[in-house]
Amino acid sequence: MNTREAAVAELERRIGYQFHDRDLLERALTHASVGDGARSVRHNERLEFLGDRVLNLCAAERLMALDPDAREGEMSRLLASLVNYHACARAAKRCGLPEALRMSASATKVGARKSDAVLGDACEALIAALYIDGGLECARAFFLKFWQEEFARLDEPRSKDPKTQLQEWAQGQGLPLPAYEIISREGPDHAPSFTVQVTVEGFPPEQAQGRSRQDAEKAAAQQMLLKREGPEPNMSDRQLDDE
Repeated sequence: MNTREAAVAELERRIGYQFHDRDLLERALTHASVGDGARSVRHNERLEFLGDRVLNLCAAERLMALDPDAREGEMSRLLASLVNYHACARAAKRCGLPEALRMSASATKVGARKSDAVLGDACEALIAALYIDGGLECARAFFLKFWQEEFARLDEPRSKDPKTQLQEWAQGQGLPLPAYEIISREGPDHAPSFTVQVTVEGFPPEQAQGRSRQDAEKAAAQQMLLKREGPEPNMSDRQLDDE
């Protein structure tokens, strides 16, 4: 057994599941840099698409179970804390996924195996593979096991609300203050739903929903903060493909 085979075996041991479809597992663990994007190499990008949806479902149902009375805006904020590439990358490290990844030597050389963006995508692909091979219960079990620490983070006190944090971050970067815009207002007057977009100069805008304008603005600010936390990825999948 070579080093990578041992890493794959250790991954399955940690997640407590052995794949029936070995080709599916291999595809989930194959980065697009392998084969320099050759069509003959089946990598994990399509699985990422499915895995993201399965992950959102697992996180949303867990949040609703933990607090049946939580408002939509609050759950949107918490969901954004649980479902982002930083959280996925941390889960990937907990289950031993980095060592099991298959990627090109050039991608490894530039640090892709340690990139939160790459690890987050691979984690979503693994979730999709678990869903296909073992069903929703299997994917849910993985989520509940490797997101325990992420749920613990939700209970950590925050001294400042997301809007204040985002404003201070922007000022610290020498940027204009964040701008908020109501994209839509739906529903009856007694139960409205607001969609708000926040824009920070030089960065893609983020949108979120809430039962009030304030809730929606906080959720949008939280989305923007999550994209700005931590170091930027050293190299995107697309850049790695072009090498």
